[in-house]
Amino acid sequence: MKLILVVDDEYAIAESLRDLLEDEGYSVVTAGNGRAALERMAERRPDLVVLDLMMPVLDGRRTLETMAADARFAEVPVVIMSAAPALVGLDASVSNIVGILQKPFSIEALLGVVSEHVGATQEAT
Repeated sequence: MKLILVVDDEYAIAESLRDLLEDEGYSVVTAGNGRAALERMAERRPDLVVLDLMMPVLDGRRTLETMAADARFAEVPVVIMSAAPALVGLDASVSNIVGILQKPFSIEALLGVVSEHVGATQEAT
């Protein structure tokens, strides 16, 4: 089963996305900030990260930089989600960004980008 890591400091958003993606047949873990996300990745490498940019402790930009510098995570595809202009301040050398979802985004947009980069699940209906 494909593992997706959802990283957002807004608990309701992270939990809603977890529930939605689990209903589609994915295995999902959540983290409330970048530091917790890196800890989750060290436990089990995700197939995709859905990452908010604006968070406390370690924001999305620093999380991306840390992932890029670590060979274990440099190739993990990342979908950015943000209410702010998503690419402002992002390092152009970060090549693992595969999608950008501007908040608020549709369920169809999320499922489309996840399916495109992780693949649809057999369990999905």
